[in-house]
Amino acid sequence: MRGFSLIFLPTLKCNAACEYCFEEKSSATMSLDDFRIILAKIMDYMNVTEIPELRIYWQGGEILTMEPDWFMRALDVIRSLAHRNNKRVFNELQTNLIGYGKRWNRVIREMFSNEVGSSLDFPNLYRKTPGGSPADYNDLWLRRYREARAHGIHIGVISLPNEESFRIGAQPFYSYYTNKVGLNGFQLNTPFPGGPSQSSEIQFALNCEDYIRFSLDLIDIWIEDGYDSGIGISPFDGLLDYFKTGDSGGLLCGMRGDCSRDFFCIDPEGNVSQCDCWVTSYPRFRFGNIFRDRDLQAIMNSPQRRMFGERPVKLIENSDCIECAYLSACHGGCAIRAYSAHGDLDTKDPYCEAYKALFRHLEHWAVKLAADKRWRKRPRERTLEQSS
Repeated sequence: MRGFSLIFLPTLKCNAACEYCFEEKSSATMSLDDFRIILAKIMDYMNVTEIPELRIYWQGGEILTMEPDWFMRALDVIRSLAHRNNKRVFNELQTNLIGYGKRWNRVIREMFSNEVGSSLDFPNLYRKTPGGSPADYNDLWLRRYREARAHGIHIGVISLPNEESFRIGAQPFYSYYTNKVGLNGFQLNTPFPGGPSQSSEIQFALNCEDYIRFSLDLIDIWIEDGYDSGIGISPFDGLLDYFKTGDSGGLLCGMRGDCSRDFFCIDPEGNVSQCDCWVTSYPRFRFGNIFRDRDLQAIMNSPQRRMFGERPVKLIENSDCIECAYLSACHGGCAIRAYSAHGDLDTKDPYCEAYKALFRHLEHWAVKLAADKRWRKRPRERTLEQSS
């Protein structure tokens, strides 16, 4: 393995009140001393397993509720330990942007190469600031986005469509991000009703038929309007590459055979789990605790982690996945979506039928693009892969 990724939650504080948040918020924030201990243990594990590269996805809670100086000092820790252990460390930031101001510019420039991942829905039904409306949230987000852009910061955006997105239609949805916001790409995710904090009265799961109709329209609009001019929509662009070349590097984490090989997550108290969707929402699936357990190698050999590694095999043995033409592009889909929908880790992603429709449509487009000389694929700006 050349590298693996840590989804790191140094704080669970948040300045937003989004209705579909799956995390248990708290005042917990990690100290620099604890961060140094964690990173040293990760480096020890990388030395034993001969992994040369680490990618840290900094998330929360909300990262920008912390202080910029904490991050500059954390960067010194990273550089020192990486040099001492002959490792490469890459940092990526996911923030709601609400707390952004120019005091963050140095951190974003030096630690995150002037790139930030964020989230913006259209139309927004569920993202809010405390006491504010969804419209207030979007207005504030757009102000912060424009301020950051004015300072040369690139913003990658994740969008969660909802029933209103389907009613409005794919063309206005696409135009909002590419024309009004001015993005060169965005990532489309599917929401899920996960976590104990979720109200049973709120159902965020999408209607599968509506999602299929909307997504196929969006794919067609994107390819006709933006594909050749460098606009990217994830996961569509990664799937197109997969069907054209067989390269699976652009597939999202939920479509990989065993995401536990590539990702793990640590929260402010040192709990280790598969990703941020699991660590606070479903404690019984935690792999261990990096402060209390002997070392990271013991944690990575835990029975809980093995459950994730065994899931693709169990799906093949106990479901109709083995008969699916797109098994190699999906592997049963996202484990957290499966568990939150069915209460069973070893079940298929609830959007299985939608994914198959997307795969068929994108496979058709891949053949057409490969044969049609009008289409010239140009490099697209990378969207930051995050969970929500």
